[in-house]
Amino acid sequence: MNETSFSDRGESILKHTNSEYFAVKIMVLLALTVVLFFASFLVGRYPIPPQTVLDIILSKFLPIPQYWDSTLETVVLQVRLPRIALGILVGGALSVSGASYQTLFKNPMVSPDLLGVSAGAGFGAALAMINDGSWWQIQTPAFTFGMIAVVAAYVIAYVFGKQTITILILGGIVVSSLFQSLLSIVKTLADTENQLPAITFWLMGGLGKGANQDVLLMLPAMLLSMALIFLFRHQINALAAGEDEAATMGVNVPLVKLIVVCSSTLMTVCSVSICGIIGWIGMVVPHIARMLTGANYSKLVAASFFIGGIFLLIIDNIIRGVEGVELPLGVLTAMVGTPVFVLLLSRVKKGWS
Repeated sequence: MNETSFSDRGESILKHTNSEYFAVKIMVLLALTVVLFFASFLVGRYPIPPQTVLDIILSKFLPIPQYWDSTLETVVLQVRLPRIALGILVGGALSVSGASYQTLFKNPMVSPDLLGVSAGAGFGAALAMINDGSWWQIQTPAFTFGMIAVVAAYVIAYVFGKQTITILILGGIVVSSLFQSLLSIVKTLADTENQLPAITFWLMGGLGKGANQDVLLMLPAMLLSMALIFLFRHQINALAAGEDEAATMGVNVPLVKLIVVCSSTLMTVCSVSICGIIGWIGMVVPHIARMLTGANYSKLVAASFFIGGIFLLIIDNIIRGVEGVELPLGVLTAMVGTPVFVLLLSRVKKGWS
């Protein structure tokens, strides 16, 4: 057997070993997510025994006689279940969006609200609040204006920069600044007794108002976006090496860029319209995931989803466990995410991939 054969065999064994290690890491993350999902039902101001929680959930699938009070069932299925599910979905969505944007723009400092999603959604929500809109009436304009902001950034990039990454980022900055200005005007017009505090609290993010209907809205958007990302994962991976290199490998660069932007935007705007602005997750979590999986996009996305869901659910459990007051979720994610990101900056100084 010649030296080349030994080398090929060694590379094959190494790839197989790395694949097994990745599978183990994902299984561990999945197990942590499942354990945390059920454990989160036990957190809150209304104590419920673990067996009762399990029986209430299983009673929807199995013929278990009801021995619990109907109030307990309401707390478990109508209050805690949607909040926990949204914690996993929103955390995963923001993390995957951040990982996708960072890969596309080849920039470790990129976050999901880069193209003005948060500013647009914030303006839409505030506009509904000063007109005393219901929860559903707040979510709809938040979603609509979040999408409008991204479309506007993309139009600016298309008209002035032929969709180059730099012009797209600048377009996002311009659009974000515009909607921040409009938001300031709306806050000035808001009633200082009720409307302004409601706008401020919404902008700081939270899962407390989430309902099962929100989960049903979030799931299709999440599944569609993840399916598109999965189908184009190899092309996105190639795009990470550079647009010219990807084009020489036969990648339709404009199409792949559009897929990444649309998928990431859909997940982000759904998250923001339901839960408000929750910062730092989309910027910090992909770095943590990259430390576990490397820069391979396919592996990075899977790890980012689970780590993001775990991270946001832990933060929300801390909030629910505090007696007397409920801190805004976005504030606490910033308090935790900021020092973590500072620690991760050493990777940027050494070179990011």
